Amino acid sequence: MKQTLASSLESIRDEAIRSLEDIHNLEDLHDWEIAHLGRRGALTQLLRQTGQLAPSQRPAFGKRANAIKAELQQLLEERSALLHERALMHDLEHGAIDVTLPGRHFHRGGIHPSTQTLRNFYEIWSEMGFQVFRSREVEDDAHNFEMLNFPPHHPARDMQDSFYTDRENIILRTHTSPGQIRAMHALSDNGTQPIRVILPGMCFRYEQISARSEVQFTQVEGLAVGRALRFSDLKGTIHEFAKRMFGDSVRVRYRASYFPFTEPSMEVDVECFLCKGQGCSVCKHSGWLEVAGSGMVHPVVLRNGGYDPAIWSGFAFGMGPERLTMLKHGIHDIRYFWSNDIRFLEQF
Repeated sequence: MKQTLASSLESIRDEAIRSLEDIHNLEDLHDWEIAHLGRRGALTQLLRQTGQLAPSQRPAFGKRANAIKAELQQLLEERSALLHERALMHDLEHGAIDVTLPGRHFHRGGIHPSTQTLRNFYEIWSEMGFQVFRSREVEDDAHNFEMLNFPPHHPARDMQDSFYTDRENIILRTHTSPGQIRAMHALSDNGTQPIRVILPGMCFRYEQISARSEVQFTQVEGLAVGRALRFSDLKGTIHEFAKRMFGDSVRVRYRASYFPFTEPSMEVDVECFLCKGQGCSVCKHSGWLEVAGSGMVHPVVLRNGGYDPAIWSGFAFGMGPERLTMLKHGIHDIRYFWSNDIRFLEQF
């Protein structure tokens, strides 16, 4: 039995080495590896018969089998390297490679159109003396509503359908206005210093999705607090921004409005760039598109921010980059911004 298994072991080795010389491609080499070194290969099957040998004969047989396996593995690696080298040389000699052709450029992603508009905002407002102040997206009810003059059960809360969390009084912010309170506390030095900030960020409202509204949107809040600031300062600031954003010839109009945290309040419209004031679906056939809500900061809000409203006054505004981007580039549907359609994004 010893002679039979030992002879079979040597026969497997000799046959494997002989057949390896006849292999000239990687596919056949793979088949060779399976046939001789695989789990069901000849060598593995023979090793499973080791139990037929006497215990004293098994160590020598196993040692020889492992040596043959290592030898075949080494030959396999050498053959594989040789065939890879031959394949490469064949491709270089016979392949259609023109080394004079220019290299291929990697396709790089672009900046999202909303981000482009935000950066434009940063540049314009920084030139006008406003600094960027970041505020949180998950807010408490006090900052999102109560400290902005939205007491509980106030009817104005119905204007903003909120996303509530499983924690009491914790919501996804419905506007960037809560940042006004946080900015006043962080930058005013206990209500003794004037401030000018913009507060960009994402907002969330449970609304019907349409060509003009989304459940998530970017907003930029603006806040200026100082001594003797007037409504005319607000109008002049907004008009100057509109000229820098859309050109000196832009037409702007102001409409009286209502916000709990400003008094008096106004909406700001610019002439629709899509229809040139003739009326279209985006501007609801009015010829104008609302770009901002604004007003003088309510005394209650100033007081909650740490300022004495008898000494200090301020104005605030809020605008949406997506809506302004629609104006600037003639985009008819705000849903494109969040659809991740590469055909839309590649245009920017």
